[in-house]
Amino acid sequence: MSRYISKSLWLMVFGVVICCVIYPGVIWVIGQTLFSFQANGSIINGPDGAPVGSILIAQPFTKDEYFQPRPSAASYNAAASSSSALAASNYALRNRVANTIGPIVKYNSGPKTGQLVAADIEVWFQQDRYQGSPSTVAQWADAHNSLAQGWVSADPTHSQYVNDWIKAHAAVVAQFVKDNPGTSEPQAADLAIVFFETFSKENPGRFPSAVTNLGADGKSAATIEPVKEGTDIQSIFFDMWRQDHPDADLQDVPGDMVTTSASGLDPNITLENAEFQLERVAGKWAANTKRDPAVVRAEVERLLQDSSSAPFGGLAGEKMINVLQVNLALRNRYGAPST
Repeated sequence: MSRYISKSLWLMVFGVVICCVIYPGVIWVIGQTLFSFQANGSIINGPDGAPVGSILIAQPFTKDEYFQPRPSAASYNAAASSSSALAASNYALRNRVANTIGPIVKYNSGPKTGQLVAADIEVWFQQDRYQGSPSTVAQWADAHNSLAQGWVSADPTHSQYVNDWIKAHAAVVAQFVKDNPGTSEPQAADLAIVFFETFSKENPGRFPSAVTNLGADGKSAATIEPVKEGTDIQSIFFDMWRQDHPDADLQDVPGDMVTTSASGLDPNITLENAEFQLERVAGKWAANTKRDPAVVRAEVERLLQDSSSAPFGGLAGEKMINVLQVNLALRNRYGAPST
């Protein structure tokens, strides 16, 4: 019996040494000597030598000077990879796509060919009529309660603005409590619909949006104010504008600009997507560097062409670019973006 136990123990020891020491050690040595870049996460450094990210993981870029990646259902969190799993019939998907398209889509034909639709969305919104009825903001909140509540909860400044409104509209809140006895102490999100309905009556053709102002100390601070133009209006109300203008011929938008990947972390976008963003990116760098916009546009377009590649050496699929690598190349070429 002891002989069998001894052999089993020796077999276990050899198995542990081979599988847990020798094999991982050999793989580690090969990885660190022959594939050190990939083995260490494919991390690339910025101009100051500090790591800025991995070329395998998407990250958000919000400045106009940079190309933006695909939308991410995981908020670009590598520890929470996921897709949105939203059906085509889900309004949350339609809303997200509309929010992306609103500020960037252009007319495809007619007297305004090539011009952004955004300015016309603002003009339509200021008229405060949707499908022939007034109070566009109230109609939006009534039709999409979850979006209205999401707006209140999305940012502390939003909920604070609604809390201030609650203090100034005690009678409206009291009526809400009377109509909803199960909510005796309503929070800001509970009152989202009532808030937007009242706001729409008091501020026709306006929407509460962040406005940056200089304080007495000379520092900039964002506050919520009624506004009649801006990216919030272009994004949130694009879908309603589109329903009021069904015959408007608009340019097609690259699919990967408005759809998430299965992981939510795809680091690449199609060359078509990048070229759709080219005018915004090049225009901003031209303004920052005070150079001829046409020259800067040609430089950035050349950078995209040089950085693009198709899978399997160009034998299959569309040309893609790595967003982080291209944005880092822009940073190295033109310096730090404006604040």
